[in-house]
Amino acid sequence: MLVSETASSPLDRRALQVARQRLTEDPAVLLEGPRSVGKSTALRELAAAAGSTVIDLDDLATRDAVAADPALFLSGAPLVCVDEYQKVPSVLDAIKAELNRSTSPGRFLLAGSTRYETLPLAAQSLTGRLERVPIQPFTQSEIERTGNTFVERLFADPDSLITAATSATSREEYIERIVRGGFPLAIERASSASRSRWFESYVRLTLERDAQELGKLRQAAALPRLLNRLAGRTAQVLSLTDAGADVGLSAPTVESYTRILEAVFLVQQLPAWGTTLTARSSNRPKIHVVDSGVAAHLLRLSAERLARRDPTALTEFGHLLETFVVGEIGRQTDWMDGIAGTGHWRTYDGDEVDFVAERHDGSVVAIEVKTGRRVSGSDLQPLRRLRERLGGSFVAGVALYLGERSYTYEDRIHVIPVDKLWLSY
Repeated sequence: MLVSETASSPLDRRALQVARQRLTEDPAVLLEGPRSVGKSTALRELAAAAGSTVIDLDDLATRDAVAADPALFLSGAPLVCVDEYQKVPSVLDAIKAELNRSTSPGRFLLAGSTRYETLPLAAQSLTGRLERVPIQPFTQSEIERTGNTFVERLFADPDSLITAATSATSREEYIERIVRGGFPLAIERASSASRSRWFESYVRLTLERDAQELGKLRQAAALPRLLNRLAGRTAQVLSLTDAGADVGLSAPTVESYTRILEAVFLVQQLPAWGTTLTARSSNRPKIHVVDSGVAAHLLRLSAERLARRDPTALTEFGHLLETFVVGEIGRQTDWMDGIAGTGHWRTYDGDEVDFVAERHDGSVVAIEVKTGRRVSGSDLQPLRRLRERLGGSFVAGVALYLGERSYTYEDRIHVIPVDKLWLSY
């Protein structure tokens, strides 16, 4: 069974646990992520536990009242909770004024569907005083209630991930998870047609409402085309010039519009990592759609089409699988303390590692995604090259694949089934 609880069930999200902890340490905490991922639910739960109510700025009357006198609403007793705070950016100035008087922990809890750094005055308002907690679509471990901590274990004890038990997840099950994605309301849809209608509505409303609110778009009609083009390049190195040529936009406009798509959590850029390791390292980011289900929908890729064995379907499946895995791993690193940076490593000589995470102590783990049921020695060459470059800082390299067995191939390089990201067996 793919989903152990319905999406409307009160899943105990890992991000919610992190938010509870941050409220004991920081004066202001922001729950940040796409619409329809459970931010408002989490906000209400945390507010109820603190005996507080939620100021909902999606409500027009409330929004007008707060805009007229933000200090009045933000001066209440802790915990002050504000949903969709970006609708009235002046609330950040009111919070700043309050924090100038007292920075005791747990004073403000915000939730928003726009990236904090895209707001005009945000960077000046609460720098150093606001802790951001990403809330993204459900991970598979949240859906399955397994509480898996794959990346933490990879840093702490990679050998613990190597077990004699084998994976029972079929290629068809992987495909179903990819096209389903992690949005709660998409997960609970009973059919692929119903889920497709939900994705269509979600993307349209995000573009028409949230993206438009970020500023005037001179060529707004091109934004959906650009999103579709970027979806077609998910898990690939971003070329602004090529993307612009495909949709009739200049590179500067593509860059600006891509930032807007990032701001509303439709796409994300995975930066180049390790650019100082060698002069042959690339410094260009990869682009990923935030949710693999949204990516599959934008590309009109059904489970049946992805299951074909023709070359085009295999290539499309490979890109979606990488986006799916990067989403799972990225959310785990979002929850972890001590992460100094994440990215992908690519050289002009052809070496490529899909995901690299580095801790503040300099230790590094690297993950490569493979679509086959077997991994050859040549498939592991990029991990070897990275190990050679990093020496003792290289803790572990993993090739995640669709096979059954987990095993150590050689020193600090392992081969592990993809489903180990959420299952223990």
